[in-house]
Amino acid sequence: MDILVLGGTKFVGRHIVLALLAAGHRVTVLTRGQSPDELPAEVERLHGDRNVGEAGLAALAGRTWAACVDVSGYTPGQVRASAEGLQGQVGRYVFISTASVYAEPDRHPVREDDPLLPPAAEDVTEITGETYGPLKVTCEQIVQATYGERATILRPQIVAGPYDHTARYPYWPDRASRGGETLLPGDGTDHLQVIDARDLARFTVQVIEQGIGGVFNLAGPRLTWAEFARVLGITQPVWLGQDALERAGLGFRELPLYLPEAAPQAGLMDLSAERALAAGLTLTPPEVTAQNTRAWSAGAHLDYALSPEREAEVLRAHREKEN
Repeated sequence: MDILVLGGTKFVGRHIVLALLAAGHRVTVLTRGQSPDELPAEVERLHGDRNVGEAGLAALAGRTWAACVDVSGYTPGQVRASAEGLQGQVGRYVFISTASVYAEPDRHPVREDDPLLPPAAEDVTEITGETYGPLKVTCEQIVQATYGERATILRPQIVAGPYDHTARYPYWPDRASRGGETLLPGDGTDHLQVIDARDLARFTVQVIEQGIGGVFNLAGPRLTWAEFARVLGITQPVWLGQDALERAGLGFRELPLYLPEAAPQAGLMDLSAERALAAGLTLTPPEVTAQNTRAWSAGAHLDYALSPEREAEVLRAHREKEN
């Protein structure tokens, strides 16, 4: 089939493009041409910018595709331009949303029919921690209203795997590779959950090939932090509780993926993927995700908020206080 991907050169989009090619489909990407492009030569490249409305989609005029995968739609203006502009040109519209759309993130588990955040106004364009979820809610509503049964909404958990330049998940396999005493948050009983980008990508191909509509959470196995440490091969964990972390000024930025079990948003580390699993989602073993991410990140030169020097300083202060 001929598939259009809006975005597609960075992380999630890159894996989706590669999965589509591996399944034998022909792929066209529409990008602004501002990010490095390491996609295979057989991918058709078109340039455009949804931020300028209909005129930004001129490169797509007169063309048809079996499906469109929208990886880069973050604001209502962007998504309305593409959803309405492509209505007669694509068979299915697959929108990559987020687990951040849920209004009650303390639920266990979080399911697709749970309440959503109030939608953002369509003229909101600034993407912040506060607007990100509401903007995605509005984008979802635009796609669903425009395409009906031909709409597929995917709500992934935090995405992990090779090419992850967000430096969230990669921090942990990179830190584990250095060995030695390793600062870990909590006491090992809190939970975390991610989705391997390649699992997300394969499921995207499935919903296109099988014409599957609806809304799907995408999440991998839910692990305790002690289990995650074993997956990473950390042999000398030093667990710091919430009080110690606060004294050291360490939070989600320095210790990515960590949400304490008692935190108001802890349910977001308990995202139910039962619906997607029943529809054919397959999951990569956590050990493989960690190993493959480390193999890529070893040469990626990522910047992390918690430096080795700062970690060592915090561990020294913790030992002194304990003694």
